[in-house]
Amino acid sequence: MVLWTVVALAVVVAGAATAVYFWADGRVRTTEAFGEYAGRPKAGKGTDWLLIGSDSRATLTPEQRRELHVGSNEVRNTDTLMIVHQGDHGTTMVSLPRDSYVAIPGHGQGKINSAFALGGPKLLTRTVEQATGLRLDHFAEVDFLGFVDVVDALGGVRICVPAGGLRDERSGADFAAGCQEMDGVQALSYVRARYSDPEGDLGRVRRQRQLVSAVAEKASSPAVALNPWRAGPFLSASLDAVTVDRGADVRDLFRLGRGLRGAADGPEGTGRALTVPLQSEGEVPGAGDVVVWDRRRAGELFAALREDRPIPTSDLK
Repeated sequence: MVLWTVVALAVVVAGAATAVYFWADGRVRTTEAFGEYAGRPKAGKGTDWLLIGSDSRATLTPEQRRELHVGSNEVRNTDTLMIVHQGDHGTTMVSLPRDSYVAIPGHGQGKINSAFALGGPKLLTRTVEQATGLRLDHFAEVDFLGFVDVVDALGGVRICVPAGGLRDERSGADFAAGCQEMDGVQALSYVRARYSDPEGDLGRVRRQRQLVSAVAEKASSPAVALNPWRAGPFLSASLDAVTVDRGADVRDLFRLGRGLRGAADGPEGTGRALTVPLQSEGEVPGAGDVVVWDRRRAGELFAALREDRPIPTSDLK
């Protein structure tokens, strides 16, 4: 009797999981993110994602723009760019500063985040591929409002603010040092702050990785994963928030989320998180403040990712 009960329960659970899978897979939003072109890098080992957070304000009401401290600029750039590599050595998150000065195909040199505004996902992925030598497998985009909804669906996330706290009038950030719970609006202001940070965009990219890991950690916790009243809204908000390439499906997103868990700065991380090695910062006429990659060290980093080798320890920062 006990055996049949267990078998029956397993069938019900499997049926529910299958139903959820087909429901979720049918809601995934996709876009044409890749195109073939002469000289495109060959496929490497492992799986490489390009994750972006777009600063599109097109769907925001005036009230939402004020609440989120995002202004009314209609230019569609990328606030966040990360390469996420998954392979035999775990997950590696590599932040690409939005002010990285690189070659944008057909547009000369410019800031990497402007490629999205100039040509959408296709131009951005091509720009990243040619700058890194990596052939990207997948693409995922989350916008401002989607990000806020995902964090709120989780009931907030726990973030540890470094000593000295963080205050930035332009992003709305106002946090004392120490670990604290943040809702979606607070989390967005935390990751977007850079004008009061002495490290500027470099400090911001570390906070972005910190928050990505916090979301993945909370989403995979028993309090969410085993609670249908929390897991359901989170899954729904995530599907509404993200747009992926046409080759990605729910299983790919699940593997991505699982890999991101714990892939944060610090010894507790099970993966690796770093910023592409930089050579210099400066100002370029017509482009403004830019950062230039260290070609040798960046080349070593991307070669290691392409070949799915451990990252050179000198690049872990």
